[in-house]
Amino acid sequence: MRRKEGAKVEIVPARNSKEDVQRLSELAKTIWTEHYTDIIGPEQVAYMLRTLQSSAAIEGQMTEEGYQYYFLRSDGVDVGYTAIEPGEDRLFLSKIYIDKSFRHKGFAAETIQFLENACRKNGWKKIWLTVNRHNTGSIAAYERLGFVKTREQVSDIGEGYVMDDFIMEKKVQ
Repeated sequence: MRRKEGAKVEIVPARNSKEDVQRLSELAKTIWTEHYTDIIGPEQVAYMLRTLQSSAAIEGQMTEEGYQYYFLRSDGVDVGYTAIEPGEDRLFLSKIYIDKSFRHKGFAAETIQFLENACRKNGWKKIWLTVNRHNTGSIAAYERLGFVKTREQVSDIGEGYVMDDFIMEKKVQ
């Protein structure tokens, strides 16, 4: 996919520092609240932010689970973030979130290209992700970027909440 005219994203590794982790958590709160409230409701958004994207949760993912977080920046402004978990022969794209005012500028495509290059460098054969089945805009974007649905998955995340997802993947040539 070609980058849209003028779109340029800088992909900057996040450090496991108080400042970076706090900034990631703040970005998550802003982006998730805007994007996911209509999809999963405000209570589940608040629960998931608290359990999965709080500063403590992000720090644990980086320290204990091997997640690598990256800021997505444009003209010096943090416009979103992504997180990956390297696997043996494939890469898990855990998160790719872009602020509403910076969507549709080609930043997701640039980020996927960055991840494809990482796959080639490390011998990973595919990128896989989970996406909420009702997140139609993101599903369409992933399909435009070459991802295909491979199966459905419902995961209990506690307190009566579930993640009702499609698993999607993209083979890397």
